[in-house]
Parts: sequence; structure tokens; C-alpha cells
Amino acid sequence: MSSRQTILGRVTQLAKANINALIDQAEDPQKMLDQLIRDYANNIAEAEEAVAATIGNLRLMEQDHQEDVEAAKEWGGKALAASRKADELRAGGQAAEADRFDNLAKVALGRQLQSEKEARTAEPTIAAQTEVVAKLRTGLDQMKAKLGELQAKRDELVARATSARVQNRMMDAVKNIDVLDPTSELGRFEDKVRREEAKALGKQELAASSLDAQFEQLDALGDSAEIEARLAALKD
Repeated sequence: MSSRQTILGRVTQLAKANINALIDQAEDPQKMLDQLIRDYANNIAEAEEAVAATIGNLRLMEQDHQEDVEAAKEWGGKALAASRKADELRAGGQAAEADRFDNLAKVALGRQLQSEKEARTAEPTIAAQTEVVAKLRTGLDQMKAKLGELQAKRDELVARATSARVQNRMMDAVKNIDVLDPTSELGRFEDKVRREEAKALGKQELAASSLDAQFEQLDALGDSAEIEARLAALKD
């Protein structure tokens, strides 16, 4: 009985465990939950064996009790039959034979009394065992529900951890290719292109200024020729 009480105590304690509080206190919640799941599964298996053994013992006691009840009824019937036979023989003048059957009736009544006592003695034990079985079954149901809760918490935690790792990798990738970051490779490449474009513009401006100077010189030569021509006309 003490071993069953120990198991019942463990079942009750585990069933009342606050999973959220345990997670908050754990350094590695996933490892803690994995260990809890293993512990729960082991304790559930052990508790199931204890419940099965307790139920088996209870059924044996119930069978013995029923046999005692039926035996008491059977011995009562035999006592009644012997008593009636004794009355019949006594009425027929067979006193000695009647006494013999009365004695048989007394023996049967003694057996009936003994069976009734055994049945009554077993009843409190049967009631106590029935209560223990009910508590163990309730505890088992609670433990199985708690195991389901643990497994759901673990799956949720693993999913959240996986999602967090994926998000962190994505953010790191985005940070590394940030086009607005002047220190990034793309930013440096854009800087180089802009410098090349500025250099080309400078060359274009330089070329344009040189060409304008040549045309200005040409215009100056044209003016000089015109002046010479007009001077010659005045001399004529």
C-alpha cells in the first residue's frame, strides 16, 4: 500500500506542476521541457502499472466478497432446508432423526455467519481500494493532460526559436546588402561610378572651352581681313 501511496503522491505533484513557472526558471527551456517530457512519460508508465495492479487486487477482493455473500446465501438455504426436514421428521415421530437435521441446520447457520463476517470485514478494504483506484485514475488523466501540455509548449518553443533564428538571419542579410549604407560594397561602387561620370563631364567642359577659343581666333582673323580689305578700298 505504501508504494501505491508514493506513486499517488508523485502523480499528484507532477499533475500540479506549473509549466510556465518552470520555463521561466530554466536556463535552457527546451532541454528542461525535453527532460520533463521524459520524466512524465516514465512516471505515467510506472503509475499505469500501479493502477493496473491496484485494480487487479481490487477485483480479486470483490470476487472474494461476492463469493462470501453467495456462500452466506447458500448456507442460509441449506440451514432452512435442514430445519424444515427436522420439523417434518419430528411431526412424524422421528425425534432422533429430527435432532440430527436440526444439528445440520445449526452447522449451516454457523457457516452462514462466518461467510457474512468475512464479507463485512472485506467491505471497508474494498471501499478504500476503490477510492485509491479512483484517485490514481484521476491523477493519470491529469498527468496525460499535462504531458500533452508539455509537448505543446515544447513544440511552440521550438517553433518560436526557429522563427527567431530565421528572422535574425534575414535581418543580418538585409543589413549586409543595405543600399543606403555608404560603407556597403554597392555604395562604394556607386561612388566610383559617380566619380567617373564627373570626370567625363570635366573632360567635356574642357573640350568645349578649347573649341570655343579656336572659333574666337577664327572670328578675330575674319575681322582683320575685313579691315585690310576696307583699307585697300579707301586707297583706290
